[in-house]
Amino acid sequence: MLWKAIGAARELTRAHDIAAILVRYGFGDLVRRIGMADALERAGRALHWHEPEELARLEPPARVRRAFEELGPTFIKLGQILATRVDLFPPEWIVEFGRLQDAAPAVPFEQVREQLTEDLGEAPETAFAEIDTQPLAAASLAQVYRARLHDGRAVILKVRRPGIRPTVEADLQLLTRVSEIIEAEAPDLRRYRPREIVHEFTLSLRREMDFAAECRYAERVAASFVERSDIVIPRVHWQWCGERLNVQDYIDGIPGRDLAAVDAAGLERKLLARRGASAVLKMMLEDGFFHADPHPGNVFYLHGNRIAFIDFGMVGRLSEARRYELAVLLNGLVSNDAAAVADVLLEWRDAEAPETEPERLRHEIDTFVDQYKGVPLKQLDIGAMLSDLVMILREHGLSLPPDLSLLIKAFITLEGMGRQLDPDFDMGAEAAPFLRRVLLAHHAPDAIARRSWRTLGDAVNLVTGLPHDLSQLLRSARRGKLQVQVDIVSLKRLGEQLDRAATRMTIGIVTAALIIGSAIVMTVVGDPGFAGLNTLGLLGFFGAVAGGVAVLLSIWRGGRRD
Repeated sequence: MLWKAIGAARELTRAHDIAAILVRYGFGDLVRRIGMADALERAGRALHWHEPEELARLEPPARVRRAFEELGPTFIKLGQILATRVDLFPPEWIVEFGRLQDAAPAVPFEQVREQLTEDLGEAPETAFAEIDTQPLAAASLAQVYRARLHDGRAVILKVRRPGIRPTVEADLQLLTRVSEIIEAEAPDLRRYRPREIVHEFTLSLRREMDFAAECRYAERVAASFVERSDIVIPRVHWQWCGERLNVQDYIDGIPGRDLAAVDAAGLERKLLARRGASAVLKMMLEDGFFHADPHPGNVFYLHGNRIAFIDFGMVGRLSEARRYELAVLLNGLVSNDAAAVADVLLEWRDAEAPETEPERLRHEIDTFVDQYKGVPLKQLDIGAMLSDLVMILREHGLSLPPDLSLLIKAFITLEGMGRQLDPDFDMGAEAAPFLRRVLLAHHAPDAIARRSWRTLGDAVNLVTGLPHDLSQLLRSARRGKLQVQVDIVSLKRLGEQLDRAATRMTIGIVTAALIIGSAIVMTVVGDPGFAGLNTLGLLGFFGAVAGGVAVLLSIWRGGRRD
């Protein structure tokens, strides 16, 4: 099944490796159900079990995380995307996905030098006054080196790993096929929306592999903070940047995880927490373009209580309408307006999501919001409230749009960082001014006029185009060319089952005919044959036995496959 489906993949041996690793970590049933067992059998590879007792004791989330780590960069990145889908996976899965470390053994600089020379147009030692051949960091997709320009400025070189793209593209193609098969063949796994996740992941990973796009994202964020000296975005040096190379200023600051160094440097934790929250909230609610992974590894603290953000490989986007909906949701949580919260969540419900009872959902949200009534704003944990709200969605089989999944994950990460810096950090108070501005902007006269003109234009286009559309429809009907296309993936499997049944029936009929014919031939006198039996009749019986065995084997294999 899968073997045929992935025939166009560049590296079919990758399917063998994936199947072997999944089986080793105890997911043999999943391998069989999605049809990868054939790939594993054809590969003929031995399963090298390492510490089987330890693997047997691991919970499923930990086993999946370990398998992803062994499967390589594509699956590590997939796990990081899954860590944002708090609406689809329970907390224990989100925790394990969050532990996936984007690290890998460093590739020797000699292997990187050839690619660098191609991208720079000259040897790296010529392009830069100094270059450290020992990487500062080695991730699954890239390695980072420190260098110095001829004018003395310190920079970093983010270099894509040589030869990584073919492997990633093969994995993405394979994941796409597998997601389609899972949705068609495994209804109990369909609620995890595999095709949606793989599509979202494919777009995200391809953007992340384009380092020139990352540079553009960094400059877009930098432009929005051009008037704020307390927020630093590394300067991009475009003369050396490209799809495989990103050259930016080196940030010499205190890593976000090193709070002891923050205290030693005399920086103000409370001020840093407020400035960091203000910056990210501005990106989310005002600009609609935000850093989607603001964890401590991507944040540095500088002298003067300044904050630097790095690594814009993963960004999120929010339309004006989505920002308004988000403002209504957060404002409803803070102001105990359960009806507003329920309305927004029902609006976000995916069109393909299972039907839910709106009144039951509203009742649960009303109960949830009511427990915070009278609680001072300073004591509200907005991140925890969002997590609990998403859990209610998950219980109803609902999911968030992908852009909001990224935002909620970033929001929770941001609040966690703020509370690490300042235990009294009040995310609600920091977000309130931004929420008010979004709500006021939505109801401003110019915004209302803009939406009205847009709606009027859509209505006019619909009315003026209706006669033409009806004319085409009637013309097709008169010619007998009116077609209704129905695409049901499960019919393919039904066809295969009917084909197998017809084959078995044909073999059975032939076998029965051989038995009857051979019995008649056996009555013919005059052919001593073998051991006194008629030769032709004996051959017929042997053929009947072979046909019967073939039918039994086909039934047995079909039972295992089903």
